[in-house]
Amino acid sequence: MPPLPAATARHARFPAFIAVLALGVGRPAPAPAQQEFTEDEPSLPSVTATVFRRFADRVVKIEVVETGSAGKASVGSGFFVGPDGELITNYHVIADVVHEPERYRAEAVQHDGQRVPAALVAVDVVHDLALVRVATSPPSFFGLRETPVEQGARLYSMGHPADLGLSIVEGTYNGPLRHTLYERIHFTGSLNPGMSGGPAITASGRVVGINVATAGNQLSFLVPTQRAAELLAGAGAAEDAPGNLIETIGRQMRDYQDAYLEALFEDSVPTVVIDGYRLPTEPATFFNCWADVTTFDEDPYTIREHHCSTDDYLFISRDHFSGILEIDHELITSDEFGRVRFFSLYSTEFRASHRALDGSETDVTAFRCRASNVRRLNLKFRAAFCVRRYRRFEGLYDVVFKLAALGTGRPGLVSTLTMSGVSFENAQRVVRRYLESITWIE
Repeated sequence: MPPLPAATARHARFPAFIAVLALGVGRPAPAPAQQEFTEDEPSLPSVTATVFRRFADRVVKIEVVETGSAGKASVGSGFFVGPDGELITNYHVIADVVHEPERYRAEAVQHDGQRVPAALVAVDVVHDLALVRVATSPPSFFGLRETPVEQGARLYSMGHPADLGLSIVEGTYNGPLRHTLYERIHFTGSLNPGMSGGPAITASGRVVGINVATAGNQLSFLVPTQRAAELLAGAGAAEDAPGNLIETIGRQMRDYQDAYLEALFEDSVPTVVIDGYRLPTEPATFFNCWADVTTFDEDPYTIREHHCSTDDYLFISRDHFSGILEIDHELITSDEFGRVRFFSLYSTEFRASHRALDGSETDVTAFRCRASNVRRLNLKFRAAFCVRRYRRFEGLYDVVFKLAALGTGRPGLVSTLTMSGVSFENAQRVVRRYLESITWIE
């Protein structure tokens, strides 16, 4: 399951802080020796304090304001990347402005407290980036040059966690994620809601990445600087209208899924043999696969599971994530169930929903399904092909393809392919390849 873009504060409240005293067991520890300090002894500034002092004026708070109430609906961060007020932030920070411009507007609050309107210039929904512009000239700004960084290097992330004020977080660069089609950087540091869109920099002020998401426990993620540099270089001089940005997002999503699905489940796809079935697994290097066996104490049957997915996803709106592709294989066996009881269990597993895709009624239509019997070499399947359409983005769909092997004397196989944000043509092609990669070993 990919990490969610949890680094944007919405309706932020102060957290409850609980102090916990740990009492040791055994002999009491000796009292520490007292250290003497004099008022004249200077304290040396830390590297972190120096970084904050040097670069804090380049980072802003971005507020999305609900125009009817004139109150902030969400808070994120951004940073200056040009002399004419250009700012980089995350797309998910300002997505409400794109989708409902009549209801929301964006404002930037600078380091000195000055509040200025922020106009959208360009977006990159695939890499969760946005370029905005304010009508002020910043005192200084960051460059967006690629910076070679070794694993373990110290980074400093800046942003506005929970709207508590500009903060700095130390962390460690741990390289790109392995299981993504589009690069993300693993940042071992505590990003928190409200820091989305802020910079993660070296001690010298080189931007290594843009804060984008967190999974908690200091497991956080950055968008590489190069992606922001490309967005800045490709943007026009004038801001784009929200309606045009919707068209841009739709085009970016279509290009994304074209690249994502082009080579999946071709002849060279890896397979795994489970209970006599040869099944597709890890169809590309950016997939991650897991397996387990579940035995139910109440009922004498076993489900052997094999699951493959990526860490990729696209934030479209607050209720809608896309760009997800997953494989689920379930092998169901029982030594005690009779034929009728096993068929009932098998049918229940086939009808069960394995993946709750995001999207409200304003984002997508209801699913429509078509079921049929399908024969593939020495196997016969009951297959269901379910589709729902995106309302805002023409030509894009969510697709769930599920099949159950029919016959006797074999373990029950329920296999599910889930795709979100794909064209109908690509969905048909991938489903056909997927089905052709499943065989029974005699």
